[in-house]
Amino acid sequence: MVSRRGLLTGGIVTIATSLIPRKAFSAVKDVLLETERSLFLYNVYTGEKLKADYWSNGQYISDVLTEVNHLFRDHLTEAIETIDTNLLDLLYSLKEKLKINEPFNIVSGYRSPQTNAKLRKWRRGVAKNSLHMYGKAVDIRVPGYSTKAVRLAAIELQGGGVGYYPRSGFVHLDVGEIRYW
Repeated sequence: MVSRRGLLTGGIVTIATSLIPRKAFSAVKDVLLETERSLFLYNVYTGEKLKADYWSNGQYISDVLTEVNHLFRDHLTEAIETIDTNLLDLLYSLKEKLKINEPFNIVSGYRSPQTNAKLRKWRRGVAKNSLHMYGKAVDIRVPGYSTKAVRLAAIELQGGGVGYYPRSGFVHLDVGEIRYW
């Protein structure tokens, strides 16, 4: 027979464990213990570059995040959305894993619903409810690295979704459920 104390203890442990983000159990966690995090970003459509020191002394730097949001904007509508910091941390983890010194080439960051709808008409495989529309996805190229190498490293990180588009020459990363295509 289970005692009341045992039931309560088990329930508390279950609840506490479920509150820990999925990412805390992934390969991403080790890299995120560093005191400084920075990314070198390049928007292939606007030509803008940004060296973003976005994390320092245990916190995200608001002004830098605003600059990141601007660089990730929808280049067709100029709409800006807040980019999920988990996505930045995933990019940072990928940078560290591959020892990347070149900028991440941003092919697609935030996408407005209007742009996403247009892309759905023009191309196959564009999700109706794309995570790009929520600032939770990015399509990237990494100079000096094959899309295959970037894809494999991203899969090893277990930080979210990884899409492989070798014909288009980019890799999709998102901070949704862990899945690959």
